[in-house]
Amino acid sequence: QVRLMESGGGSVQPGRSLRLSCAASGFRYGDYYMAWFHQAPGKEREGVACIAADGSTNYADSVAGRFTISQDNNEKKLHLQMDNLKPEDTGMYYCAARRRSPYTSVWFCSRASSEFSDWGQGTQVTVSS
Repeated sequence: QVRLMESGGGSVQPGRSLRLSCAASGFRYGDYYMAWFHQAPGKEREGVACIAADGSTNYADSVAGRFTISQDNNEKKLHLQMDNLKPEDTGMYYCAARRRSPYTSVWFCSRASSEFSDWGQGTQVTVSS
């Protein structure tokens, strides 16, 4: 059974940094790709970053150059380093995992929420002065 648990959220001022972590268990990393999603108050969940089985990454335009997704295969953790945070980054952040099909390339990952069925409970990030 896939289990995902986020941590690292908090309240910070604009321009500061936070590092989110997602502890994963119940699956082999090479069989999955993973992603971070952001849900602002009153808005739909948006994929901000994903990482493929081979470590390839993809970012939403809104966070490119400010956020970095990474994974530690030894510790089975997914991370999201968030720098130069802005008020519009406020919201819940969720990690998600998707099992690759035999036809999915190791370099491929998706940021579409419809592709994912395994989710963590989320961690709150608030960016405010």
